[in-house]
Amino acid sequence: MASTPTRPQAGRPRLGSTASASRQPASAGRKLRTLYRRFWAALEGTGTSRNGSTYYLILGATLALTAIGIMMVLSASSVESIAAGKSPYGDALKQGVFAAIGIFTMFVLSRINVTWLKRLAWPAVGLAVVLLVVVQLVGTEINGNRNWVDLGGITFQPSEAAKLALALWLATVLARKGKLLNRWQHVLVPAVPMAAIIVVLILVGNDLGTAMIIMMIMAAALFFAGVPLYLFGIAGLIAAAGTAVMAVTSSNRMCRITSWWTGQSCADGIDANYQATNGMYGLASGGWLGVGLGQSRQKYSWIPEAHNDFIFAIIGEELGLVGTVVVLVLFAILGAAIYRVVVAQEDMFHRVLAGTIMVWLLGQATVNMSVVTGLMPVIGVPLPFISYGGSALLMSLCAVGVVLSLAREQMAPAMRPKRILKFRIRPGRDKSQPKNSRKRAYPR
Repeated sequence: MASTPTRPQAGRPRLGSTASASRQPASAGRKLRTLYRRFWAALEGTGTSRNGSTYYLILGATLALTAIGIMMVLSASSVESIAAGKSPYGDALKQGVFAAIGIFTMFVLSRINVTWLKRLAWPAVGLAVVLLVVVQLVGTEINGNRNWVDLGGITFQPSEAAKLALALWLATVLARKGKLLNRWQHVLVPAVPMAAIIVVLILVGNDLGTAMIIMMIMAAALFFAGVPLYLFGIAGLIAAAGTAVMAVTSSNRMCRITSWWTGQSCADGIDANYQATNGMYGLASGGWLGVGLGQSRQKYSWIPEAHNDFIFAIIGEELGLVGTVVVLVLFAILGAAIYRVVVAQEDMFHRVLAGTIMVWLLGQATVNMSVVTGLMPVIGVPLPFISYGGSALLMSLCAVGVVLSLAREQMAPAMRPKRILKFRIRPGRDKSQPKNSRKRAYPR
């Protein structure tokens, strides 16, 4: 006896119907949102870091990048040093000396109360402006840029010191203004005029790359201070217009942009893309594991001054894709750890200072690696901790020392490294605190 098939009852969809199919995208969306929340929760951490993981991640990534920098400076500079009749170890030894001074200064800054640095904000930014003026009067010009001052045989770049001085000054000024920052008048004065003075002095020396980093520092300070977002849109339009004007009015900059865009030489026959092209050759020839440490072929004058802005190409050639990924991972660890310090700060001065330093270091690294990989026109910006340059390395390590001081305060008291210098902050001297606050701030 044959049975007739039964019809599905109303309201009960069969397996594989449209109702179950509609639930699948919804569940997939919930999983993505859950993963997204877990990612940011893991990135931000608990905000306390009682075991000191944030502190030691910042310290370890910084020391690792500095060590890689000294090693690669030795490898990248040895050939040109020998060709010039100099010691192949000369540049690496200079970089090592500045690294030693910078690491010592970093540890000193990591053990003091960062609030004490507010006293140095105005003198530091004033000294930075004076040095930038001195550069334009008696400075040394290298490759068309007037950025260096010779101090008793030691070449120093004041624009690198201006980055840290401006970050400290902006954090101090914006923290003092506090709740007034919702009005555009208080946003502009005095933060924007001071930053504009520094940018103009750097542009007079024909250094567009450093000027871009200074503008990035100013934007980061205003963002972490909670400035209304519509002001960034207006500032972005003004900055884009100003960049276009500076590019059009400079034949050298226009040559770099057109060469990068079209891949052709300029009208006068100069190949402004020569350095970038050979940098790409170096990255391509490195493969997965590289040709071996010290075995680069592009450093034989194919990449001019390979130990400076294009040292990332030498890393890719000698250490391969693995070496470049290691550098990227170390910068990612450094950025994630500093971000944990930023989101844990309740005081505006601390939050703006740490956030500005984070954007400065990671933004500069991103610009440098984008130039080397051909994503941006050639801009003279060094790779933090790795490119040759004593003043850049010294200021970057000092900036990390400031962040380490904030990360140290998040640790359990019993696990904190002991202070080297103890400063007592008198009640009422810190104007960023409420007037009715009677708490005494004694550094631990």
